[in-house]
Amino acid sequence: MANAFTDKGNSPQTIKAEINSGDVSRDKYLHTYVIVEHEDGKPLPVSLEMLGEARRLVDNFNDKYSSKEKVVALVLGSGVRNLCEELPFYGADAVIYAESQELKNSINLIDTKVIADIAKDKGPIREISPDDSNDFIRPRYMFFAADNIGRQLSSTVMAELESGLASDINKLIIEDLEIKHEHKTKGKPIVYEKTLEMYRPDFSGFLWTTILCLDNKNPAIQRDYHPQACSIIPGVFSPLSRDTSRKGIIINYVPKISEEDVAKVKVLDRTAITSSIDFDKHKCVVSFGRGIKDSPEDNTRLVLKLAEVLDAEVGVTLPISKRPFNVGESIGSKYFVPDRVIGTSGRKVNPLLYIAIGISGAVQHLAGMKESEFVISINTDEYSQIRDESDIFVKGSLEEILPVLIEEIREQRAKMIMRVKE
Repeated sequence: MANAFTDKGNSPQTIKAEINSGDVSRDKYLHTYVIVEHEDGKPLPVSLEMLGEARRLVDNFNDKYSSKEKVVALVLGSGVRNLCEELPFYGADAVIYAESQELKNSINLIDTKVIADIAKDKGPIREISPDDSNDFIRPRYMFFAADNIGRQLSSTVMAELESGLASDINKLIIEDLEIKHEHKTKGKPIVYEKTLEMYRPDFSGFLWTTILCLDNKNPAIQRDYHPQACSIIPGVFSPLSRDTSRKGIIINYVPKISEEDVAKVKVLDRTAITSSIDFDKHKCVVSFGRGIKDSPEDNTRLVLKLAEVLDAEVGVTLPISKRPFNVGESIGSKYFVPDRVIGTSGRKVNPLLYIAIGISGAVQHLAGMKESEFVISINTDEYSQIRDESDIFVKGSLEEILPVLIEEIREQRAKMIMRVKE
């Protein structure tokens, strides 16, 4: 895997011909596999989001390359047949499911082996695209959820398949790219066809990192890296509307699970843990970013006081969840956490009132709060990007503004209570 650049100095047509002449088959990598997570017989929202994005990508792919590639959903579990019947309604052309009591609970060791076996098996392809089954080696692309299960599963599956992985992705494009790389192309510009460009925000939140999973075309180290795979951040893509007119084939895959694998890990009890942070229950969300830097703990307490008087939930930007400042454990463990991140790397919110404190306005954060009804921003930089998304922009330091704002809200609330009593 490598970050790559393009060089327009040579003829793409000439280089493309050289590549194709050395390939075993133009169709040895086929289809987009989506790993579906589910709970109590229902797919997790992120799984439907991935199916929707896969459907859009594959439709464009087929139009562009005159192909007939498919969106293939992979489901592991016990008693999942009814779930499989639903997935074509959300964009899957085919569903491959492995059903076993040993797959009832997600155990990484077993799930990894079963998914890797399915990815290498020509059998399901004989039903999905019979004309291509003899040439099939691996899926072309593979999507996992960037959640607690998917992040680990994606890494172990791709290690088993000996290919690359891009994590926490929030934008996908398929293109033909002309690449010149010292090792992968031996310094020659070569066209990599049907390359999945995988985008993710960098730590600053203002720049995009493009990740490519590229084959080695250098004869000295030649080898392929497929599937091109990534884990996708929940909430980034929109699922398709349920459409019962969509049809798909459903394939029962019999997994090979050894007694040795089962004996290594046993689930004695299982309780699903949901986030205790519920933004939807609050009409107001107060979020803060690195603008608290001058006095992190004191300024965080000011933000919490404002949230308290407004009965608001507290959100943070992605950098804050990485704990860039020294604060007490009571605050850090409760507020400097990924569960509170708003943006493409976290949650989307749409409260009646959104207050952004010390937040510059990286595009990834804006994507998580732009549907708020009314936005107030407090920032010392009047040219910060958050200003363009704000209904009211207050230029100034939070240390000066928040105490005044908190006191004014308290006074107004006291007056309202007095009027009600009268």
